[in-house]
Amino acid sequence: MIPKECKRLAEVDFPIAVVSKHAAREKSIRHGHPSTLHLWWARRPLAACRAMLLALLLPDPGDPLCPEDFKGKARELLPRVQGKPGPADEDLRKALLKFIGDFANWDLSANQTYLEVSRGLVKAAHPAETPLVVDPFAGGGSIPLEALRLGCETFASDLNPVACLILKVMLEDIPRHGPELAEELRQVGAQVKKAAEKELGELYPVDKDGARPIAYLWARTVRCESPNCGAEIPLVRSFWLCKKANRRRALRPKVVRPKGQTPQVVFEIFEPKKESEVAGGTVNRAKAACPCCGMVLPPERVRAQLAAQHGGADVVFDKAGRRIGGAGLLAVVTLNQDEEGRQYRLSAERDYEAVRKAVEGLEKVVAEKLANGLSTVPDEPLPPIGTLGFRVQRYGMLQWGDLFTARQKLALVTLLRQIAATASDLPAAKEIASLALSRFADISNALCRWENTKTQARNLFTRQAIPIVWDFAEPGLFGDQAGDYLVTLGTMARVIDVLPKGRSAQVQLADACGSPLPDETAGVWFTDPPYYDAIPYSDLSDFFFVWLKRTLPDHPLLRDPFDPQNGLTPKTREAVQDETKEFNGSPKDRHFFEKAMAAAFAEGRRVLRDEGLGCVVFAHKTTEGWEALLSGMIRGGWVITGSWPIATESGTRLRARESAALATSIHLVCRPRTEDKVGDWGQVLRELPARVGDWMERLQAEGVRGADLVFACIGPALEIYSRNSKVVDAEEREIPLGGDPEASEPHKRGFLAYVWEVVGRTALEHVLGTAEAKARNSAAGALEEDARLTALFLWTLQSTNGEANHRGDAEHAEEEADEDEEDSVPSGSQRFKGFSLVFDVVRRFAQPLGIHLPEWEGRIIETTRGVVRLLPIGERSRQLFGEEGASAVADRIERTPTGQVQLALFTDSGAEPEIKGRGRGRKRAAAVVGDEALRTHREATTLDRIHAAMLLQAGGRTNALRALLEAEQQRGPDFLRLANALSALYPRDSEEKRLLDAMLLAVPR
Repeated sequence: MIPKECKRLAEVDFPIAVVSKHAAREKSIRHGHPSTLHLWWARRPLAACRAMLLALLLPDPGDPLCPEDFKGKARELLPRVQGKPGPADEDLRKALLKFIGDFANWDLSANQTYLEVSRGLVKAAHPAETPLVVDPFAGGGSIPLEALRLGCETFASDLNPVACLILKVMLEDIPRHGPELAEELRQVGAQVKKAAEKELGELYPVDKDGARPIAYLWARTVRCESPNCGAEIPLVRSFWLCKKANRRRALRPKVVRPKGQTPQVVFEIFEPKKESEVAGGTVNRAKAACPCCGMVLPPERVRAQLAAQHGGADVVFDKAGRRIGGAGLLAVVTLNQDEEGRQYRLSAERDYEAVRKAVEGLEKVVAEKLANGLSTVPDEPLPPIGTLGFRVQRYGMLQWGDLFTARQKLALVTLLRQIAATASDLPAAKEIASLALSRFADISNALCRWENTKTQARNLFTRQAIPIVWDFAEPGLFGDQAGDYLVTLGTMARVIDVLPKGRSAQVQLADACGSPLPDETAGVWFTDPPYYDAIPYSDLSDFFFVWLKRTLPDHPLLRDPFDPQNGLTPKTREAVQDETKEFNGSPKDRHFFEKAMAAAFAEGRRVLRDEGLGCVVFAHKTTEGWEALLSGMIRGGWVITGSWPIATESGTRLRARESAALATSIHLVCRPRTEDKVGDWGQVLRELPARVGDWMERLQAEGVRGADLVFACIGPALEIYSRNSKVVDAEEREIPLGGDPEASEPHKRGFLAYVWEVVGRTALEHVLGTAEAKARNSAAGALEEDARLTALFLWTLQSTNGEANHRGDAEHAEEEADEDEEDSVPSGSQRFKGFSLVFDVVRRFAQPLGIHLPEWEGRIIETTRGVVRLLPIGERSRQLFGEEGASAVADRIERTPTGQVQLALFTDSGAEPEIKGRGRGRKRAAAVVGDEALRTHREATTLDRIHAAMLLQAGGRTNALRALLEAEQQRGPDFLRLANALSALYPRDSEEKRLLDAMLLAVPR
């Protein structure tokens, strides 16, 4: 047995870069990957979980207490997969870390040799008995699945019934039955599809030429309210059907005006030669433009009309069966075995006839109840308006059934009934078939997009939200493509083929704050808890739950264990910050989240053995989320002993493109605190700079950057603080973890404010030099506040995954926007032009470094809806050059003798001049800057002069630029020092970097 005091590998070292590479790559692996079994939000990459588990389970050979038997066995096992380790303990440590990094590769996850070596190492470290790995927030099951892979006993629990069913299938059913279950599932699926096709075939008719529809492309519609128009407006985001290079197809809208009738919009399909031939969409941020008269219908009227249609996804027919309103069919996508690729045709009468039959069939089905008394179609309510991630209620979608068209509802109910009627020798097969129906609903609803670059329907949950979608794709049920139930089932069967048969886990529906496990039973307590206010798990999972409880009506996991009257997933005890809900009469605010986390961590401490280790994964990007989690950990009795950032996110994902979401997940390694020791604040503060500085240097060498680096430094800082039950100053006042960062006294300010200060100073030292790192309140010799603020801003936006992050944290503001974020091109590019971060992050850096944000508001930053935007230089033209413009200032500079060139800020009003770059004209919106905002800093700063030089470069004013640069060289080194630093910080493909580098090339040598 590993001695209690012996350090594990996870507390000493970890192959960050290698594991990060494998974890990020795993996001693109689909065939047979367990993540394709069923959707769950924020699922951890298996590579990261497998590597971290090994590092938690294996002792450090360099520790004097490391058992010799383990070292001997490790030297026997490792040569099976790599070279023979060197004779020293350090050599063995490196060999183990190399194995951990190599085994993180998905391609080796099922390799028999690697499996045997990994399990042999775990057994050698724990010879008496296989350790129990516990995950109380198991969710999608990545951590317990990897614990099973390593041969550990595993206990996985979650409060969410949908998560628990996924866990049961993946961790109990599949390991127990193996490939036999996959074959049985395929047989069940074939039976279900055959029966469903017999019953529903006429609702998806094949074309006369034998072509089979694989997708129907619909648009919701509203009526133009102009008195002289009244035309039906199809709400279309894009008229493109296919954007593939060798097959470009699009819709061309045309207005016809029958005499004495309302004008109409009709379509034709054509092959555009260039982008400009395709008309722009008719809807943008919930405003609908009428193609017939040009009137723009405001968002409130669009919402009102769609609300009257319960969302507008269904066709409205008159008594004679003619379409008179509702959704309009734009085009049908077909496949024909005699033709290559997808074909596109306009709607035909038979398409609407099939939908009318579905409406009539649904009316009969809805009149019946299921055996357990539930309605056939889900009539449970959607969460209240204001719930994070939900916008569709404003458009009349108030019940879960409203998210589907009539034909989709009828198809789902038919599949449900056929699954129940199917005979199977393995009960687990029917359980997975039911889970497949739940998964199938994600691609068969009225909120699925048509992806014109890949020419396929996209599932609803491409992110953790249910937004409005104007034009949507309805897949053909029997098209052998995405949206075919048998295709969905086949994807799940491939997962079963890949996962090994063998040891199974124990899965239980349980609250993490009240674990059913006895004291001191776990060897590892490893979990990925909820991310504060980031993901409304229970609300989102109701989408699946309402179908699952109809397919598996008596399943013991599909219930609320604390409220039998609740027909949806548990909300009351869920550990999230969501003030739209209450617990014991109080809103579920930050205090509730901290208390829930503390209770969960206390339970983890109770069930963990003395020699055991804990690990907590967290990737929230706000300081409030981190403070709430860390407060819960410390209150729960844990000591942080390690902190490893692993890149778990792809740089091309939607959130990475539109926000400064973390590319890494921080893995906090911790142990139970065994003694109540009171720490000295002075000692803690003295240790902090060196500990954080060393860690930043180590992580930067591993490629960790920006916000990832900031949050990764919290771990080692917490090592110093959390080893004590509390920390007090010389007057015995306790120093809390969090506090008021604006306060000056430590007992009011809180420890984390000092952590941010140290991180900020260290970052400035790296990018600007020692003087700036020590600067506070305009210390002599340092660059001005705006330079320090800009440098820190850009440094924080750097990305670990190598992708330039242009928009920063616009995501939070977008979620709060009055208009819907999904109805145009990514809105961050329009509403948040430039670089942006959450205000709280900027404030945490600025305040301790003597940077006064209000004084720079409107000058170099702009704050809107809790997001701070760094103004692009084009928006600063009027500040720098005044109403007369860059050309006039350039002329004056050219006439001024070298050495006498000066620049003062202008505040006069008027139209901003147009700044023309070489070969491409650009108009910039003027920044509104009043006298008050500029009064404190009327003199042009070094950053101002750099921006002025960049604008002269953009305008092609070579002589003026040269004169300004010569003057700056005579002034001193600050100009070039800051310019070079900013060049290294701006994203490589940004306009700012292009101008800055071009300007630097003009500097006289």
